Amino acid sequence: MYQNMRNDCDQIVRAAINKVKPDEAVKRALEGKTYPGKVILVAVGKAGWQMAKAAHDVLGDRIDDGIVITKYDHVLAPIPGITCCEAGHPVPDENSFGATQKAIDLVDDLKPEDTVLFLLSGGGSALFEKPLIPAEELQDVTSQLLACGANIVEMNTIRKRLSGVKGGRFAQLCAPAHVEAVILSDIVGDPLDMIASGPACPDSTTRPDALAIIQKYGLKLSPQALGLMDIETPKELNNVSTQITGSVRELCRAAEEVCKELGYEPILLTDQLVCVAREAGSFLGSMLRTYYNSGRNLAFIAGGETVVNITGKGLGGRNQELAFAAADLIDGLEGTAVFSVGSDGTDGPTDAAGGYTDGDTASELRALGLKVYDVLQDNDSYHALKKTGGLIMTGPTGTNVNDVAVALLRAK
Repeated sequence: MYQNMRNDCDQIVRAAINKVKPDEAVKRALEGKTYPGKVILVAVGKAGWQMAKAAHDVLGDRIDDGIVITKYDHVLAPIPGITCCEAGHPVPDENSFGATQKAIDLVDDLKPEDTVLFLLSGGGSALFEKPLIPAEELQDVTSQLLACGANIVEMNTIRKRLSGVKGGRFAQLCAPAHVEAVILSDIVGDPLDMIASGPACPDSTTRPDALAIIQKYGLKLSPQALGLMDIETPKELNNVSTQITGSVRELCRAAEEVCKELGYEPILLTDQLVCVAREAGSFLGSMLRTYYNSGRNLAFIAGGETVVNITGKGLGGRNQELAFAAADLIDGLEGTAVFSVGSDGTDGPTDAAGGYTDGDTASELRALGLKVYDVLQDNDSYHALKKTGGLIMTGPTGTNVNDVAVALLRAK
């Protein structure tokens, strides 16, 4: 491993994520606000605790009651007057269902002058759930969607129709109270109705959209679940106001700034990356090969969200697989590295935030009797990267604005 490249990677990851934490953005969104009636706080998503803490710092005792629903190990401390719950992600579990019911109970029987302060971040699709089919089938459908390579918009189009809170239905449950939604976007392009499956946003998708996705991926749904595809989600909501406080664009800009400070010339390739993870990794590796003899210090930056096609039984996540897929392309190229990280600090069903490879990674794997291709076929990037010191570990970060991948080149 080229230690100086790894040090640059760690600095870029740490500084970029720190710049997109939601604390100040949430505070700006709430400062100076007055509320005539009750204020009920509902914070949902991987950044739920951080957003709720920031809201409490501003509003304090003005919050009459509240709940946080976030991923396991993401509650960092108690928040006075607010119940903090942890639940399953990326597949919902009984704690997801129980915590969601508590949130529904909190907004029951509110008056027109009351406000539901709804703080939403990515991960809410699994964490915030009231299933309209048996829980076991909902979990199975979620697993099918994750395994087939469906993108987040396709996944949420299906999940909305199987849920009593997604696709604008939570806002309906809050009526006649006003819902003030503050959203941290984790989806390319910031489509409000797709972030956490849009619990407080009119749904733009239709029955034909859902049926086309089922057919495209050969999803297996029960007659009951198929019947729910025929029931349209809310297309208008009159009790909601919404503002976005952060997105992957800000994460990319933050990465650019840090790269400049480290002496690289940053080149933003895209902040709307949507493709298969290993293809993105191969592309970034190819970029480094193309510019290897340019004599320039370059940082190619791509933000967005890739998908993994599961062909094996290994362990990993989309960021680890993206970085790992570059290893063969940069094999033996001194002063090159590719890394990718999830801003929330978790990548797939692992404790890593992402992965790192450089010009030494492939040779280190060969010495261990491993081939990059075989590892990718088994989707086992986690264990391979662990052996080469290529896992990026941050722990829960308190934010969630999608992923950023960077390819670094230090001139010879």
